[in-house]
Amino acid sequence: MKNSIKITETGEPIVSEAISPDPWQQLKSFTRARIALGRVGSSLPTSEILNFGTAHAMARDAVHLALDVEALEARLQAQGFHTITVKSNAPDRASYLLRPDWGRQLDGLSLSALENLLHPENGSKPKPIDVSIVIGDGLSSLAVARHAEPMLIEIRNALPAECQLGPIVIASQARVAISDEIGQALGARMVLMLIGERPGLSSPDSLGIYLTYHPKAGLSDADRNCISNVRPEGLQYTAAAKKLVWLIKEAFRLKLSGIGLKDESDVQEISQQDLIR
Repeated sequence: MKNSIKITETGEPIVSEAISPDPWQQLKSFTRARIALGRVGSSLPTSEILNFGTAHAMARDAVHLALDVEALEARLQAQGFHTITVKSNAPDRASYLLRPDWGRQLDGLSLSALENLLHPENGSKPKPIDVSIVIGDGLSSLAVARHAEPMLIEIRNALPAECQLGPIVIASQARVAISDEIGQALGARMVLMLIGERPGLSSPDSLGIYLTYHPKAGLSDADRNCISNVRPEGLQYTAAAKKLVWLIKEAFRLKLSGIGLKDESDVQEISQQDLIR
């Protein structure tokens, strides 16, 4: 530890923080986790304490901040997506946080609107939906606001041309399981849920993607697959879309999702590279 005391011309001491270097410092370039923070005596440096407080405040804000549905809808429509907005049974953010079960169910008006898409009054028969995509605010509207649009574009570009997409459903006060009811109401073969994950102290904007084959109300988390930490600092959009499309193809082939569908996309890619060599 370097000497932290300097003497002025008048003989008065100047005391400054002496930060002991951390031998793990070089590892910080590989992760945003809170490692190699250094120390001052038996405590953390003041800068790290302030950074921790800022990260904690950002995580809290991400949970409580409401998603700007109109702005997101406008951006998606500008990209050529057809959208529809729905709400869960949670009337507001406070209720959503206190009653997770309300966030897993559509309210009556939203359910009727989706069923009308499947059975329109004019009697016309809509095209069958292979993949229905739902965007839910979840526990981080910040993640959805930042990453939903570019992730959707990557998914659209990666999916086979013959795959029939349904309208993009934007769900407010939504939990993951609400996608099962949405997919069932639309008669979709599969539903994808893009949702804001619970914020961490180094990742307040992490997006999760959940895949469920043959969605219907009453399914559990064992019936779906998850791709987590989608963001530029984590799993990047292109990599997430590649992994997702592999899971979609396998789910259709095996006619299942969840614990029976193992993500072996990386293993198969390595095997193919070995064959090329």
